[in-house]
Amino acid sequence: MTKQKTTVFFCSECGFESAKWMGQCPACHAWNTMVEGPAAPVIPGKISAGRGAVIAKPAYLKDVVIDDRDRYDSGMEEFNRVLGGGIVAGSLVLVGGDPGIGKSTILLQICRNLANSGRKVLYISGEESLKQIKLRADRIGEITGDLKFLCETDLDAIASLLISDKPDVAVVDSVQTMSVSEVSSAPGSVSQIRETTNTLLQVAKSNAIAIMLVGHVTKEGQVAGPRMLEHMVDTVLYFEGDRSESYRILRAVKNRFGSTNEIGVFEMRREGLAEVPNPSEYMLEGRPKGSSGAVVACSMEGTRPIMVEVQALVNKTAFGMPRRTAAGADYNRVNLLMAVLEKRCHLPMSGYDAYVNIAGGIKMTEPAIDLAIIIAIVSSYNDVPVDEHTVFFGEVGLSGEVRAVSMAENRVKEAAKLGFKTAVVPKSVLSRIGKIEGIDVVGVTTIGEVIDYGKA
Repeated sequence: MTKQKTTVFFCSECGFESAKWMGQCPACHAWNTMVEGPAAPVIPGKISAGRGAVIAKPAYLKDVVIDDRDRYDSGMEEFNRVLGGGIVAGSLVLVGGDPGIGKSTILLQICRNLANSGRKVLYISGEESLKQIKLRADRIGEITGDLKFLCETDLDAIASLLISDKPDVAVVDSVQTMSVSEVSSAPGSVSQIRETTNTLLQVAKSNAIAIMLVGHVTKEGQVAGPRMLEHMVDTVLYFEGDRSESYRILRAVKNRFGSTNEIGVFEMRREGLAEVPNPSEYMLEGRPKGSSGAVVACSMEGTRPIMVEVQALVNKTAFGMPRRTAAGADYNRVNLLMAVLEKRCHLPMSGYDAYVNIAGGIKMTEPAIDLAIIIAIVSSYNDVPVDEHTVFFGEVGLSGEVRAVSMAENRVKEAAKLGFKTAVVPKSVLSRIGKIEGIDVVGVTTIGEVIDYGKA
C-alpha cells in the first residue's frame, strides 16, 4: 500500500496545494508564498459523487423570493450604509483592522443593538475572558436583549452550538484563534484558518445565520492568513484610522450585497464608537484662517461627498535633491502634479521641497483632489492664502488640463450646505450642475486659468 503523505505545501495567497515546495505559486504567480502544513485526511468509504450521492436540484431565478426581512438593522446607520442596507441573513462578514482600532468594540455595540431590537445574538471570543468582555460591555451601555457570550477556541464545539442554538447573528473574535481538531497545525496557520472559515461558511449558509469574523492584520495591513480567506467570505470590511486620532473609517473592499465604495465614519469615545453623520464638517474643524497652502477639496466616497482640507508646504531645498512627502495623498501623484506645474506653468519646482498633507489623517486617492493639491502647492510657493470660502475639485492631466469628475452636482451641493461661496470645477461639468442657491460655480479648463483667476 502507498503511504499517504502527511504534509503538503499551501500558497498563503491563493490556497493552491502542492506536494512539494516551489519558489513561485503556479496558480497566482506569487513568489515565496508556499508554506508547509498537514494534508487533509482521506476518509475511507466517503462518497464524493456517483451512486448513492444526493442529487442537488437546480432552481429558476423567478422562483427565488427576496424578502426585505432578510436584512437585519444593526442600529448604526453608518454600518448599514457600508454593508449596503444592513446585515444579510446567512452572510459571512470579515472585519479586519490594526490592533486596538476598535473592531471588538463596534461589533459588541452592534450585538447589543441587535439583541435590544429582539434578535437572538451569540458572541464568541477566543481572546478574552467573560470578565474582560463584561468590563467593555458595561462601558458601552446596558444590554437588555437575548445576547449570550461564549469563550471557546474549539471550532467543533462552536459549530455544534451554532447549529443547536440557531442565533440570528453570531460574532467570532477572532478567526486566527480558532482551531479544528482534525488539523494538527497550530491556530492561525494556513490550514487552520482555511478549515475554520470553510466550516463557518457552511454553518452560516445552511442555517441562515449571519456570522461576523474578526481578522488580525499583518504589518502590511492585510488580513493575516491565506488570501483565499477574503475570497471565501461574502463581505470584507477594513477598519482604518490612526489610533492617535479620535475618528475611525470603516471601508468595504468586498461586498456581494452592496457597493464597495461606501465608507462609514465613527468617532472613538469613552462609551464606545459614535457615528459621525456629517464627516465633512468634522474633517474641517480647526481649519486655519488666512494661511497660505491650505485648500478645501471635495472627494466622493461611494455616494457620499466628503470635504477635506489639503495642506501644502513648499520651501527652497538646502540640498541638491529636493524632498517630497505626501501624507494621506498618493506620493507618486504629488510628484506627477509638481512636474506638470514646472512644465506647464514654468514654476521651478525641482529646486523646492514639497510636503503635502490631507488634514485629519484621512487617505484620499481619488483624482478629483488633483486641482486642490495643485492650488495648495502654488499658494504655498507664492505665500498667498486662498479664499477660505472656495472649494476646488477636478482631475489634472499631464497637459495641465482640468478634466471632468463624476457626481459634480452632489459635490457642489455639499459645499453650499457647509457655507462655501465659490466652487472651482472643470468647465466640462458645468452643464451637469443646475442652479444651486448660495454658491457661485466657476468652470476652468487649465490650471493656468485657476492661477490667473486669483485664487492662489
